[in-house]
Amino acid sequence: MSVFTRLLVALALVSAACSASADDLVARGHYLTVAGDCDSCHTARNGAAFAGGHVVPTPFGAITAPNLTPDHETGLGGWTAEDFYRAMHAGKGHDGTSLYPAFPFTSYTKVTRADTDAIFAYLKTLPPVKLAHTEPALRWPYSMRSLMGSWRLLYFDEGEYAPDPKQSAAWNRGAYLVQGLGHCNECHAPRNTFGAMVTEPFLAGGLVPVQNWYAPDLSMGPNGGLSGWTEADVVALLKTGRSRKGTAFGPMADVVIRSTQHLDDADLAAMATYLKSLPERGVPRQRESAADAADLAKAGQKVYAEQCAGCHAADGRGKGTAYPPLDGNSSVVEPTGINAIRIVLSGGFAPGTVANPRPYSMPPFSQTLSDDDAAAVVTYIRQAWSNKAPSVSPNDVRAYRSIPGG
Repeated sequence: MSVFTRLLVALALVSAACSASADDLVARGHYLTVAGDCDSCHTARNGAAFAGGHVVPTPFGAITAPNLTPDHETGLGGWTAEDFYRAMHAGKGHDGTSLYPAFPFTSYTKVTRADTDAIFAYLKTLPPVKLAHTEPALRWPYSMRSLMGSWRLLYFDEGEYAPDPKQSAAWNRGAYLVQGLGHCNECHAPRNTFGAMVTEPFLAGGLVPVQNWYAPDLSMGPNGGLSGWTEADVVALLKTGRSRKGTAFGPMADVVIRSTQHLDDADLAAMATYLKSLPERGVPRQRESAADAADLAKAGQKVYAEQCAGCHAADGRGKGTAYPPLDGNSSVVEPTGINAIRIVLSGGFAPGTVANPRPYSMPPFSQTLSDDDAAAVVTYIRQAWSNKAPSVSPNDVRAYRSIPGG
């Protein structure tokens, strides 16, 4: 073989290796966009994937998610990997403007440069779509982007995730996914008046802004929202949308459909390992039950026997994997009662997943139950068996009757 021929072979091998490496980077980037659930915000209903246009409601007004396709005029076509990392890590746009925290850069700052480069490499392979960005429709004074400087000083801690050498590789992987790319705290935490997350204690549960669902506390220890759950229960819920302890409804069902069901088992197990380590919670301060709570619960027991026990069993333990238990169910005993009210009124629709393609769903009872009856049965299931949550009132039911379920 001549020197020239050997050189051609060497160049071909290098080219093939580079191509394989590039393919691996793009594939990893695709996986990471799924782990980050990027599609849910950056794809409008019936729109092109990642082309933006989806309106994200906030308590301060509406923000339209931008175009992430590589269109040069309206998307990421003119961006560099450095620009993309700065957006993820520092919450700064292509032109240096401060991004609003509806884009969860407060969590994404923990994502490594290697992972943001992979995500960017994947996004650059998408078909470019021309879809101009719409400016946020925020109320004054929130429309003054200059105020973000003060907000960032108060509420934003920039920095990639730093592994804890005292913990296992699985724990660190789970912490990285939960704290960073999975941005779980964006829903599972209360927020202050300015929309900033209250992070102590971490993942302690909170009302999802505007959507009016309560995302439960994720501690699996005593008094935690997932008390009594095992790591296998967590993995099952994230993979299939259901577990022996409960079923994903509302916004979490969408997360399972778009994101967590597609993650590999090792990552799901790592997330469960991390959640298992969250500290136990103190005894929660519950709002007082209504004065007539005992009468409500008594009336609710009758409604439950007639309408609910056939599926969820008289003892509240559910039936197999089809009908979830209500005893100890985090959606039943969460502090506000919102989730149980909404599911009773509008039904509960579990996500269809690869592992559970035809889930059982709960029919709506808004046309069957009066406000008094709905309040009674919700109060009953929140106080029956081992449950010790406060009552809800007919006024609480009226407040959520007009809101669609999910």
